[in-house]
Amino acid sequence: MAKLILLFLFFFYHCVVSATPPHACDPSNPATKLYQFCRTDLPVNKRARDLVSRLTVDEKISQLVNTAPGIPRLGIPAYEWWSEALHGVAGVGPGIRFNGTVKAATSFPQVILTAASFDSYEWFRIAQVIGREARGVYNAGQARGMTFWAPNINVFRDPRWGRGQETPGEDPMMTGSYAVAYVRGLQGDSFDGRKSLAGHLQASACCKHFTAYDLDRWNGITRYVFNAQVSLADLAETYQPPFKKCVEEGRASGVMCSYNRVNGIPTCADPNLLTQTARGLWRFQGYITSDCDAVSIIHDAQGYAKTPEDAVADVLKAGMDVNCGSYLQKHTKSALQQKKVSEYDIDRALINLVSVRIRLGLFNGDPTKLPYGNISPNEVCAPAHQALALEAARNGIVLLKNNLKLLPLSKASPSLAVIGPNAYAAKTLLGNYAGPPCKTVTPLDALRGYVKNAVYHQGCDSVACSNAAISQAVAIARNADHVVLIMGLDLTQEKEDLDRVSLNLPGKQQELITSVANAAKKPVVLVLICGGPVDVSFATNNNKIGSIIWAGYPGEAGGTALAEIIFGDHNPGGRLPVTWYPQSFVNVKMTDMRMRSATGYPGRTYKFYKGPKVFEFGHGLSYSKYSYQFKNPAEMSLYLNQTKALTNSDSVRYALVSEMEKQGCNVAKKVTVSVENQGEMAGKHPVLMFARHERGGEDGKRAEKQLVGFKSIVLSNGEKAEMEFEIGLCEHLSRANEVGVMVVEEGKYFLTVGDAELPLTVNI
Repeated sequence: MAKLILLFLFFFYHCVVSATPPHACDPSNPATKLYQFCRTDLPVNKRARDLVSRLTVDEKISQLVNTAPGIPRLGIPAYEWWSEALHGVAGVGPGIRFNGTVKAATSFPQVILTAASFDSYEWFRIAQVIGREARGVYNAGQARGMTFWAPNINVFRDPRWGRGQETPGEDPMMTGSYAVAYVRGLQGDSFDGRKSLAGHLQASACCKHFTAYDLDRWNGITRYVFNAQVSLADLAETYQPPFKKCVEEGRASGVMCSYNRVNGIPTCADPNLLTQTARGLWRFQGYITSDCDAVSIIHDAQGYAKTPEDAVADVLKAGMDVNCGSYLQKHTKSALQQKKVSEYDIDRALINLVSVRIRLGLFNGDPTKLPYGNISPNEVCAPAHQALALEAARNGIVLLKNNLKLLPLSKASPSLAVIGPNAYAAKTLLGNYAGPPCKTVTPLDALRGYVKNAVYHQGCDSVACSNAAISQAVAIARNADHVVLIMGLDLTQEKEDLDRVSLNLPGKQQELITSVANAAKKPVVLVLICGGPVDVSFATNNNKIGSIIWAGYPGEAGGTALAEIIFGDHNPGGRLPVTWYPQSFVNVKMTDMRMRSATGYPGRTYKFYKGPKVFEFGHGLSYSKYSYQFKNPAEMSLYLNQTKALTNSDSVRYALVSEMEKQGCNVAKKVTVSVENQGEMAGKHPVLMFARHERGGEDGKRAEKQLVGFKSIVLSNGEKAEMEFEIGLCEHLSRANEVGVMVVEEGKYFLTVGDAELPLTVNI
């Protein structure tokens, strides 16, 4: 009878009280006063354990999937774990719907372009906006969950990867820094990470895809069956560091394990990865989700598990908590009956899941009366948010070539021809995992804001450019004072589940570009809208192509930003976050996970690649010229007196980072760099500092160089300023040895910024 009364009270309450976002534990509902999980004065873990203890076995199993049903008898609404917010709140997953008062959200540049600003505070501000807009959508009643499966922090290892556009690029340190900035911003932390998040998360961030996931579909091999063979050195130095920073410094509340296997073991079934490393070594506190249907493939596609019940047991015992899909809902009961899992295994997962929902404030009563409850749906697409999207596009766009200072064009240009399949394609500007934008301005429309009678021709039938109207485009180009070609890729060429097979521009794009350039009165401007690198060597070596711009997928305001740069209302400062390889790189197997070069193998990324490049990592021009000078003594030294020295096979003395960390590993040097804008325009300029060992790149063991710091600065023309970098031995000058142990080697290092160099000697 008591249960019937509670059920009646629950339904009565929800019928007569005005609709609010889905939540549990409203104090005006008398039934909630009986539950410890509703008491906000108790620790989160105790509340979560109380709730889990009240569930039946069937109710417990029902909560192990992303679309978790409600439990009416306890007043618990349904919950959707899967929502997306890669570069703006999106309706890609089932958790968000733009079918109410909120019809759109601010669509920032795709991550690969945002990363090109090398501005971690900008990354934080973007994530802050995404988190606030997510709460705004939730407060409007259009969100079934507040867990967002972003950021994607896999290293952009291979230029053909269709999802590389979603990542911050190829450098592990930079990718980790992006992860920290994004997670802190989205979850409601401060930029420095000092805010307590124990009470309430603005939204939940989930770092994915853990780990060594960077192949979707290549040469008949899919991500669902791919077994990534990764050395211990590459795991320690390249693949794991972004996730380590995401968890330890970002304090992410979610992690997603990936489809692929690593050295034979599915990542979602690997206890060493999920429990010993993430939860043990890194002290991760949050939930671990599978990628969608990643549990089913462990049995169905990979054959790793002999039965569905074995797959269930493998993932739950490894430390995974929730299955995106229905596999656990279907097979956990039978796994329990067969004693392949225990109720303890299920409870462990549920406590993690419930804890995150509690931290989001979803068990604290009416969310409109709680922190973040005052975020109005009207904040979504706020003018300030859209202004930040424009700022991010401006700061990310990279000027790759500008022979004879063709750019910026004069605003008095009498005529302009705009040619190319990406000139008038608003959707292409967004990239994948994008939500409906607040508004978009195409590059063509933005350019017509400067030259009203600009003439447009698509040039190709599509980005694939199987058919090109070359003669018509040439005729238009001949009659124009200037020509801007807007070419590149789109989601028909690169996206999730679609890796490229070529690094060249698709179809007849190159023929169209060259023909138009040859016919034009003056050198032309080539704009590339794409995520991954393309081989445009033909354009870099052609004097009739005076300027090349990479615009990534620049988001809702990308067209405006591009036009401002072309006509000089903004000084470009973006720098490439990835190496641009030549077409010959496609001869390297995408399945080869080795980072370091070897005989017959060129290596990968700027750190280890030995081969020709179209453009270097960090390349980016400006309408200004910047000079650098180290302000420290001509040579500096660091001494490790308390550390035991070992000697490797190269007769180089080294110290173990693990031993140094026991003493705090606080050995660091502050380095000051003077930066001067010697040009005629004010500009925002990213300053990148690299370090290389005196034996760097000699034998493939050590990196050619590695990024150790980056900062962005705004300088007026003729202005000079000093920037300070702190170089830590453990964080910046260490490398992984053959068995994946991080070490610091004795010897001379060189710190470089541009053409300025500072020697630094490490003595052990």
